This record gives sequence, C-alpha cells and structure tokens, in this order.
Amino acid sequence: MTAASIDALAAARQERPGTLVEAAEVLRRAARENERVLFLGGGTELSLGAPPAGVEVVLGTERLDRIVEHAPLDQILTVEAGVRLGSLQAVLARSGQMLALDAPWAARATLGGLVSTNAFGPRRTRYGGIRDLIIGISIVRADGTEARGGGKVVKNVAGFDLPKLMVGSLGTLGFVATVTFRLHPLPEAQGTVAFADLDADGVRRVVLALRQAQLEPGAVAALVREGGDDLGVRFDGRFELGVRFEGFEAGVRQQAAKLVELGTREGWGAELLDPGTAAAFWSRHDRAREAPAGFRAKLSAQPSELERVANAALGSLFPVLEHPRAVSYPVLGLAFVAGDVRSTGPVVAAVNAAREAVPQGSVVLHAAPPEVRAAVNVWGPPPAALGLMEQMKDRLDPGRRLAPGRFVGGL
Repeated sequence: MTAASIDALAAARQERPGTLVEAAEVLRRAARENERVLFLGGGTELSLGAPPAGVEVVLGTERLDRIVEHAPLDQILTVEAGVRLGSLQAVLARSGQMLALDAPWAARATLGGLVSTNAFGPRRTRYGGIRDLIIGISIVRADGTEARGGGKVVKNVAGFDLPKLMVGSLGTLGFVATVTFRLHPLPEAQGTVAFADLDADGVRRVVLALRQAQLEPGAVAALVREGGDDLGVRFDGRFELGVRFEGFEAGVRQQAAKLVELGTREGWGAELLDPGTAAAFWSRHDRAREAPAGFRAKLSAQPSELERVANAALGSLFPVLEHPRAVSYPVLGLAFVAGDVRSTGPVVAAVNAAREAVPQGSVVLHAAPPEVRAAVNVWGPPPAALGLMEQMKDRLDPGRRLAPGRFVGGL
C-alpha cells in the first residue's frame, strides 16, 4: 500500500462485525449505498496487488475468530475468517494435529487473509498449498447474500469450484466467512539435512535425486547468502540448501541417513544438522520471508528453470537492493527476494530484466515504493485467463465494489 492508500483506509468507515450475520448486513448496507469495500484481516499482505481504486468501507475480521468445528478423528476443521494461524496451531497441537500451513507472520495472519492471498511456507513442498488443504468455504457476496461451496455444502454457487476460486482472489470476489480444512498429524520428529555450498545446478540435482530416491521431505528451502550491511551486494550464485524430513522418528532417521549417504557419494557435502543448528537455519529462512522490506517480489518458474531464475532474475535484483535477501523453494519453482530501495530507476530496470529472464514464469511485486509501482505493473503482463477472470468478477461482484482495481488486470 502507498501512503495515500493507507490514508484512504483510515478515512473509510471501519466496520468490525462480531458475527457472520452482522458481516452480511455490512455488505447489504454497502450495496444499498453503492459503497466500495475492502476486507482486512491481520494486514500482513496489504501491499500485495495494486492499491484499490477507492474504499468507503473497511470490514475487519478480528472479532470473527471462532473455531466453528474441530473433528479430531475426522481430521477436519472449520474456522471463521478472523482466526489467527499461530493461535489455531496452538489449539490443534493439544490434539496432536496441525494445519499444514506455515505461512509467514503466523501470529498476525488470519485464515481468511491467508486464503485470500494464497500464502504459503516451506511445508507446501510436501502438503501442497491452500488449494490442496481447503475442503469447503462459505462466503458473503457483494450484495450480502451467502453462498457455500465444497464440503458441508448447504448452498452452492452453481458452476463454480468456490473454495479454489476464492484462493488468491484478494477479496475481490466476496467476503470469506468460514473455511473448512483437512488436518494432518503433528510430526513426532524432524531432521534437517543441509548442503552448505551449492550453485543453482547443484540445487536442481539434489531435488532430482530426492525424487529418484523416492524421498519425501516435509520442506526444502535454499537460502541465498545474505549481503550484510554492504551496499551493491552481488549475488554470487551460491545457495545453502536445507531439506527437512518430518514424521515418525524411525522414518525421519532413515530418510535423512539415505540423503546424507547420497549427497556424500555425489560430493555435495551433505550433513545432518543437530537440532540447534537446524533451528538456526529455519530461523534464517523465516527472517528472509518476514523481515520488514520496502521491496518484496515473488518469482515463479518451472523448477527446471532454477538456474535461469538464480543467475538472471536474482542476479538482476540483488545488486540494486539494500540488504538483499532471498529464499527459493526449488521443488516448487518459487522464490522470494526482498530488500530496500535506494534508487527507483535501477530497481525498475531490474524488475523488467527479471521478467525477461523468466518469460514463461512471473515476477509479482508484493511490496514496492509508489515510484516503482508507477513505473511497472505489480502483476506483470496480464495472464491468458484474464477474460475468464473478468467473467467471474462480473458474476460475483457485478458492481465491481469489492477491492476494485486491486487484482490482476485492474479487476
């Protein structure tokens, strides 16, 4: 969000409904008054997307924080939109379960916001993203009518896979009221195998070896060496790779030992980390994702394109950012790069160069100063499915009053 858009949010009418009935009434009133509405959870990804074209009402979810249903034996959970991820995980842990979602800022992030932004962490490597974890959803449409889709269906929106449609929609299609997820057992043990010094090709080879050996890591993350406090740090193409196994202790031990043996045989310098060192590695990962930054971008490409992403895309962005840092999920073909902007022109040029480097992928700005946003489209070129997205918008929000202009293509 720009300073101007934050001021606009502050000037808008703030609504904090305590029940879903009250939330629906807020939207019905907004429809009558032709008011534009923005939904607000923990505020962790407010800068994602373009600033809304205008906002008269901000509907906050902090009071909608109830666990509607938890069926431990069925490993099913239904929550209201304002439940925070960190608090939920603490409750589930008492039953030996977890929601296999480890997105950043867990203490603040709400489940409704996580669905709307399609957020994720390293566990997506094994358990998939929110689209793989979500079973059902209930929403309130722009006119205040309720709709449901997926599991525990009462009323469907005909023709739509509503749960998947709402994932990543940034609140432009409807208000996420409740979400039903599948749960997983809390791992009994964890073990991290580290590769201290690999280039992009080495990382790709380790990922390929994991598949060929039929190993099933819970998380795989490659950290780019941080540049400290020096300006103009250049990415040297080297990574530290962490492969975490989790589950029953015997299985973790067996898989970790197999990877160490494989890595040693190939000359990759594999090492099973002690618990303290492993915790330090994943803490560094968390800082790379969560530390405040004036610029943050997500890079997407095929996993086979890792060398292109590393050497061209990251190589373009790192030299123009202050205190640059990055983390890559090589199994997924996704990476995040962050830092602070000291000069607009070089950053704009680097974003364009990064996009040219991954023509079949994307570079999406999650955060950037207004000057950068004015010079480059935060989403990049419009996707081929833009026409279909416009049809969905017109069907669910014909007045285009929900977060107008925030999504791809100005939707």
